[in-house]
Amino acid sequence: MRPGAAGILKVVLLLFASVCAWYSGYLLAELIPEGSLSSAVYSFQSIGDRPVLKAPAPKRQKCDHWTPCPLNTYAYRLLSGGGRDKFAKICFEDELIIGEKTGNVGRGINIAVVNYVTGKVIATQYFDMYEGDNSGAMTKFIQSVPPKSLLFMVTHDDGSSRLKEDAKQAIQALGSKEIRSMKFRSSWVFLAAKGFELPAGIQREKINHSDHLRNRYSGWPAEIQIEGCIPKEPS
Repeated sequence: MRPGAAGILKVVLLLFASVCAWYSGYLLAELIPEGSLSSAVYSFQSIGDRPVLKAPAPKRQKCDHWTPCPLNTYAYRLLSGGGRDKFAKICFEDELIIGEKTGNVGRGINIAVVNYVTGKVIATQYFDMYEGDNSGAMTKFIQSVPPKSLLFMVTHDDGSSRLKEDAKQAIQALGSKEIRSMKFRSSWVFLAAKGFELPAGIQREKINHSDHLRNRYSGWPAEIQIEGCIPKEPS
């Protein structure tokens, strides 16, 4: 075959192959639905993409603990007041039993009493220690608490100015080690048991004194808190 004829033959074969390829693609596009074709193209383009791993949202625990309490325990969290407007809070078993939302928090010492056996709230009360003579009423309230009770105490604003000796003795008898060191506007939280002993290692008490050099708020120290898990009474 002459060189010129061989070249023409190659061109013809190349054109024929191109037409066949175009026609095959046309038939493929007609036979495959548009959605499937687009999905296939997208999947091919996404082969090099890195998978995005999302961590699951942390599960909320009782009383906003970081970790759940063990079975057969009560969850608690005590938060003192901070400044004039951040009110004290007491949470027990994920229920706000004293706080601004429940409308039963006030200036002074706030006390909640819970039946240790049933886990039911018996009483809540606050006693103003800045104005009025409420120390004696608080002493009687504490002394009237029945055995097998949990007592939770938190301050809001000032809890010491009109706190008298009989009240200090009643709180000290419950195991407080800080009640006698409380000063004007000290932040204080305290957990006590009446008629039984709490296990060692449970957070029971904290205090933070007002200091004009270190106060978080003007005239008030930072709020403080304790939290933990109280073992229930064995059945």
